[in-house]
Amino acid sequence: MTNKTAATKAEPAAKKTAKPPISGKPSSKAAAAKPAKVQAKIETPHAAVQAAAKPSPRSQPNPSSAAGFMQELGPLLLSPENRESLEALSMNLARAALTAQGAVAGAALRQADKPPSLNADPFNAGPALSEVMGKLAAQPDRLMRAQADLFSRYMDLWQSTARRIAAGEEAPPVAVPAPGDKRFADPEWDKNPLFDVIKQSYLLSSSWLNELVSGVQDVEPQTKRRAEFFMKAMTDAFSPSNFLISNPAALKAAVESRGESLVKGMENFAADLERGGGALQISQTDTTQFEVGRNVATAPGKVVFQNELIQLLQFEPETRQVFEIPLLIFPPWINKYYILDLRPENSMIRWLASQGFTVFVVSWVNPDPKLAEKSFEDYLKNGVEAAVGAVLKQTGAKQVNAVGYCIAGTLLSCALAYFAAKGDKRIGSATFFAAQQDFSESGDLKLFTDEDWLRVIEVRMDEAGGVLPGQVMSDTFNALRANDLVWSFFVNNYLLGKEPRPFDLLFWNSDQTRMPKRLHLDYLRRFYRDNALSKGDFALDGVKLDLGAVKVPVFVQASREDHIAPYRSVYKGARLFGGPVTFVLAGSGHIAGVINAPGAHKYQYWTNDRRPENTEGWLAGAAEHPGSWWPYWSKWLAERSGAKVPARDPAKGKLEPLEDAPGSFVKVKS
Repeated sequence: MTNKTAATKAEPAAKKTAKPPISGKPSSKAAAAKPAKVQAKIETPHAAVQAAAKPSPRSQPNPSSAAGFMQELGPLLLSPENRESLEALSMNLARAALTAQGAVAGAALRQADKPPSLNADPFNAGPALSEVMGKLAAQPDRLMRAQADLFSRYMDLWQSTARRIAAGEEAPPVAVPAPGDKRFADPEWDKNPLFDVIKQSYLLSSSWLNELVSGVQDVEPQTKRRAEFFMKAMTDAFSPSNFLISNPAALKAAVESRGESLVKGMENFAADLERGGGALQISQTDTTQFEVGRNVATAPGKVVFQNELIQLLQFEPETRQVFEIPLLIFPPWINKYYILDLRPENSMIRWLASQGFTVFVVSWVNPDPKLAEKSFEDYLKNGVEAAVGAVLKQTGAKQVNAVGYCIAGTLLSCALAYFAAKGDKRIGSATFFAAQQDFSESGDLKLFTDEDWLRVIEVRMDEAGGVLPGQVMSDTFNALRANDLVWSFFVNNYLLGKEPRPFDLLFWNSDQTRMPKRLHLDYLRRFYRDNALSKGDFALDGVKLDLGAVKVPVFVQASREDHIAPYRSVYKGARLFGGPVTFVLAGSGHIAGVINAPGAHKYQYWTNDRRPENTEGWLAGAAEHPGSWWPYWSKWLAERSGAKVPARDPAKGKLEPLEDAPGSFVKVKS
């Protein structure tokens, strides 16, 4: 709220009848005229305010009273416009508070009949932090050095701030946000000295705490990593950007909208609580703008096979001739397949069809409690084996080239070893997108395989009838990138009162799937916790799996910024296969690193024909290429896909079409 000010002289105050002084001292004309002197110095923005400021002859305030003084002074400080804005702001603050209070009360009532948490610390962070802090306490000299270092940093900050405020100097910042940190993007964080010192103070303190924990010695690595993870989660939560009073953008929005932004924010908060059944489920996008089969998952095709676990989709060709060997893609069952087909311009399915491949994709069931006891072996038999058999029957081909993305890549690895042990050669080559076989360096997700956490997960699945609710897994993945996937939306939706933008990727991300209890617990325990596959200690259907026995050509893609399947972990798994392996490292993360259509001209990728022992050696000899890695993979795939044959119509194969793509499995909501 800005006012145009003009210096004006106030009219002389009306003479007042002196009243007996409270202090017992004689009253004076000077005392009586004091408000008039103050009035003469005040700049009022409008003539109307000056007129309004004149004492009413019917109601003369007592100038010697503080209340009377403010009664005269108040109208002079605020224009009618500003008074109206202040009243609106006050009313909206009250509305926002009442909305939030009602939402919290309603959520409490909805949660009242649910059993209390069996574990106040399901992630077992408390013992890890206690052990780390105990080690610090046992090293007082190190702790004192750390405290002295923090004090020194703060002294630099105060000196820098003093030079900037008092002397008007341009002082370089003592602490700056990390590259890509969007929390402090608003210009006021730099321009306004108050917000600048708040920002730098937070950055100093949070980095100091995280460095203190990460520098502790003689702590078991997993315990230390757990402490580091939750210390960062805590310091991220306490960022000043997450609070109204210390977020300049949120304060500006509140003032400019007269508090409407806060009312809208609390309405968003109430809606998210309602949607989550009393638990906060932060909206990441406007889900009403998307519909599966209408503006996402639109590649034309048919469902040509179905059992209780999968629907098999065959997509229409886009060339007159296609490669003889079809391509069969297994997406992760943690999410739905249409990450491969969000929009025509970034659809991997459409792009592969345009390159002359016959594309089949598995659409996994969104399991209900009837499938609670389905196991990894069931997903091998009724997933991989069933799909391979159906594709070969539909096309008449002798082999398929298979692709496994993320967790489905782990399953495909097991299937390759299983097929190798059985002498089954129906899979001619395999491609892995962000998939792990060795879980010794599997990143922060490994923190969620602690036995205490697994017991809590098991209870949650039992309460849900034997399946893991989709929101639980979504919350876990969001926690791995809380600043981007939690706090940014907290600020946008609640503090700024904005609606989340329509975004197809985030719509897909929010379209969660459930997981069968037995399958999920076996996966977390046997792969993440025990690392049984890489150790040769994992069996399916009585067959011990040996990845070294897999001799088919393998193409492995990893992403440099992947926080779910870290590239070091993916690389270690790639070296377990016994046949020729091509390893490619893409820019970006778990999703954008994979779904990077050539037309976008984004990111880059690295190649290296050698396979040294570690990623450092591989990177040292790698060549960098701009853009998408898809054409590089397509060339590799084409060399292993046989001769060209007439294009295959999904409706004219040996399997009778059951329904149009995208099928019914993908439309089942959790």
